Formats: sequence, structure tokens, C-alpha cells
Amino acid sequence: MIQIVVFKGDPQIPILLGIVATALMGKFIGFRWADLEEGLLNGIRIGLSSMIILMLVGMLIGTWILSGTVPVMIHMGLQTLAPAIFLVAAMVICAVVSVATGTSWGTVGTVGLALIGIGEGLGIPLPLVAGAIISGAFFGDKMSPLSDTTNLASAVAGVSLFSHIRHMSTTTVPAMLIAGALYAVLGLRYADNALDLTTISAITRNLEASFSLSPWLLAPAVLVMGLAILRVPAIPSLFLGVMAGGLLAILAQGASVKDVFVAMQSGYVSQTGFAAVDNLLTRGGLNGMMWTISLVFLALAFGGMLERTRALETVLESVLKRVKGRGGLMVSTVMTSMGVNALAGDPYLSVALPGRMYAPAYAKAGLSGRNLSRAIEDGGTLVSPLIPWNSGGAYCSSILGVATLAYVPFAFANWLTPLISMAYGLTGLYVEPAEAQTRRSSYPAADLS
Repeated sequence: MIQIVVFKGDPQIPILLGIVATALMGKFIGFRWADLEEGLLNGIRIGLSSMIILMLVGMLIGTWILSGTVPVMIHMGLQTLAPAIFLVAAMVICAVVSVATGTSWGTVGTVGLALIGIGEGLGIPLPLVAGAIISGAFFGDKMSPLSDTTNLASAVAGVSLFSHIRHMSTTTVPAMLIAGALYAVLGLRYADNALDLTTISAITRNLEASFSLSPWLLAPAVLVMGLAILRVPAIPSLFLGVMAGGLLAILAQGASVKDVFVAMQSGYVSQTGFAAVDNLLTRGGLNGMMWTISLVFLALAFGGMLERTRALETVLESVLKRVKGRGGLMVSTVMTSMGVNALAGDPYLSVALPGRMYAPAYAKAGLSGRNLSRAIEDGGTLVSPLIPWNSGGAYCSSILGVATLAYVPFAFANWLTPLISMAYGLTGLYVEPAEAQTRRSSYPAADLS
């Protein structure tokens, strides 16, 4: 936190020092290095698929810009979206795409990237635009049966996937409705603005001069969404999206195979001479993801080391000793997921660790596992992009080009949801008792630890 907030630096080195400190503590209390190393490697293994997805997203952004897919989204949006409705529309569009694809990161990196360009052309502050994008994208991820975190939360809490999603709607839908109302009100502030037609015209002219634009260029995005609806796994879906973008770049834009490979590796470099377009479109590529991947890698290693030394477990046990009643249990669950998000820097650990640790407590309290699965997602998945050193926050900031702390106040749905969840816990609203058979048996999650 000192490195991010005070020194304005990157979080990787402090996390690495955290790994060293945890290892030294582990040795001091009697752990063998082989055990500590195994914990570190186990933590990394959890996120290997996510790191592969990050690589593919970087390649996808590069080829989708080179092919004209992202530029045509920006071009069409600038011609159709008005400032007054833009923020609400951005939130809804990202929510729909994220539900269909099951990935908030993929939505932010594709549709979100296009919406940032449109918002800039419409003269709306980018932190506000980023907040609307992230609210919609992470709502969709949380409510999609295709989402990895949604499946993870239902699994560790020992409940069925669709009953988990239905129970989550009690917190997430109200948060989205409130967020939509706030975006509508804020959008009115820009409704009377004379559109910066000069800037919009300059952006569209530069896009038209640099790319051959056609609705057919949306084919890679339609392909990826279609594969997600058909429940094709994320990695092959994204890879096919990369290949489709590369093929369109050759056929529609006259790019060479070398150009496609360069876009995959190093990203697209815009050279229109117009700063607004060049700043927006110069991004993507495998290399562009390495900063985020290194952060995810170290955060997972840190989380694995903390788990192996039982550091997090010890904290959670001490919390449970102080919890009073069902309301206190649910509030502490949400706050623990938020805390793990901040300490371990990874959304998966913020769902998995509290889910495993709190499951027996919910069974003992006679509460349905759906309350647990909802609480760990409310404090885990949605809070991830609000923390600068978390992989979610780092990713969104790097893709959208907006500092995490700048968009946090405007990501309304992300911080409203855990507040609503804790309010339900304290009031007993939408808190479900455990079924009779659940009370008589242990949760599956209890055995995982």
C-alpha cells in the first residue's frame, strides 16, 4: 500500500518482499523449505489458466485493432451514442457481453476498450467511463454461468451453480439498478454539452483513413461471444478470436503475416498523427500483458505461501472467535473476502480461501451455503478491480488507461454490492436457512482444506 499510494510505484517488488518475509517466518516456525516451495508453486498453479488467458487477451487486442474490429466499434459508437445515455448504455452493453462470454477481463479488453474511445470522443471524463464499464463487466462476470469465479464460489460453498446465481441476484441486481440511476443522473450533466464535433469528426476521419471499416469486421467479436454461449472453454475461444482477427487483418486491411505476428507479440502501434486516436489504439500484444502477468504470478505465489504457512487461516480463525450471531458471520465473510483481495492480490484466493474456511461455520449456524457463496463473491469478484495491486485492478487500469484510484469512486456497482450484502446480513433480509439435509451433513468445502 505504501508503494502504490505514497511512492506511486509498481507493486511487484513489495509483493516479492512479502514472499521472502513469509518464507523466513515459515522457516522460523519450523516449516521445511520444500513445504514452503510447494505452497508457492501450488499458488501459481491455480492461476496458470488465467495467465494464459491474459496472454491471449493481449494478442487478441493487438489483432482486433489491426483488423479494424475495435476501430469499427468506436466508429459506430461515436455515430450512434449520445452523451446523455452513454454511461448507462456502456454499463448495460458490458453487462450483456460479460454475461454472454463469462469473462469480465475479456469484456474490458474488447468492448470496454472501444467504449473508452467513444467516451473520450463524446467529452466524458474517462474515470467516469471506466467506472461504468467495470460496473457492467464485473456484474456480468458474477452472474454468468460461464464465469470461472462464479463456478468456483458455488463449488467451495457446496451449492448448485444456478441456485448460487439466483441468490446473488438479490444483492447484485439492486446494486446495478442504483448504479444505472446514478449514471443516468451523471449523464444528464453532459446532455446539454455541445458535442465536440470537431474532435469526434477528427477521430472518425482518422479511423476511416487508417482502416477499411465495415460491419463485417465485428465477426471476431461475434465468434467469441457465440463460442461462449455454446460453452466452449475460454482458452480455445479466445485463441480462435485471435486467429479470426489476424485473418481479417490480412483480408480486410491488407496486412502481411509479419504484421499480424508483430501485433500479437508487441501490440498495435497507431501512427495517424492524431494524438487521441494514437493514444487509444497503441496497445495490446503479448508483451503488453507481461506487467500484469508478472503481478498475477507474484500475487499467486504470495497467496500460496501465506496459505501453506497457515497465516491466512490463523487470521480467519481469530476472526471467527469474535463473530457474534448470523449477521456478524455474514459481515465478516464479506470483509474477509475483501481483505484477502487486498492482502493476496488475487480474486480467486479471495473466493476460495474464505469459502473453505467459513463453510463449517455456516453449517453450524444453520445457514444455507448460498449465503456463503453470495458473500464471498460480493466481497471477492466485485472488489477485485477496486484494488490497485490486485490482478483485477492492475488489469483494468492497464487496459483502459485510467488509474485504479481514479475510477474507483465511479464503479458504483462494485462497491455498492458488498455494502448491500452486509446490510442483508445485519437485517436478516434474503438470508436463507440451511435445508434439513444440509444441517445433518458437512459441507463438501469443509473437506477441501
